[in-house]
Parts: sequence; structure tokens; C-alpha cells
Amino acid sequence: MPHRLLHLIKLRASQINGCAYCVDMHVKQARADGMSEQWINLIVTRQESPIYTEEERAVLQWTEALTLLPQSRASDADFAPLRQHFSDSEITKLTVAIGAINVWNRLAVGLRSQHPVEASAKAA
Repeated sequence: MPHRLLHLIKLRASQINGCAYCVDMHVKQARADGMSEQWINLIVTRQESPIYTEEERAVLQWTEALTLLPQSRASDADFAPLRQHFSDSEITKLTVAIGAINVWNRLAVGLRSQHPVEASAKAA
């Protein structure tokens, strides 16, 4: 599975779950893997940006559906775009990745994990 898809999953789920620790970590990892600042920054507003491929949009939609499962019920409309781009095996791997980051988000938020604060980011 391409790293860019895993970055999308980890970042979007962590944003939805309000996990600052994970967002901070995954933004740094995405940058290290060569993802652009624009690509990283616009994930939260993906519906309004043409920067994402249809494949990436399908992954983001599925990530949101599973992360917000009580509200979305992972509808057929959320699942159908995956079929256009991925095999059953790939969909399973994507779904497991979404489940895993949601567990990590719950651990980090629940256990009050704090991301490191860079010296340049500290308020004066």
C-alpha cells in the first residue's frame, strides 16, 4: 500500500478524533516521506480542494465513515468508491489501518499523551 494512503488515514482519523499527539507525529512523518505542506494542510478540507486523486478521496471518505461509524454506519455510498480503485485484499488492509489508528488515537487521548512542543512554537 502506498505510504501516501497511510498518511491520509492516520492524519484524517487523528484530526477527527482530536488527537494532537498523533496529528503532530503523523504530519512530521508525512513531511519526511515527501508529502507537500499543501497536501498535508488541506486534508481537513479535502472536499474543497482539487489536490487529491479520486483514489485518495475514496480512502479519505472511508476513513471518515469508519472513524465516525455511529453517525455514518459505513454506508454503501462510502464503500462504493473503494471498489473502483482497490481489490478486496487492499480494502481489508485499508480498513485494518483505519481501525488501528483509531485505537492509537483513543490510547493517546485517553492516557493524556502530550506531543513535544518545539522551542520555536512556544509562546513568548
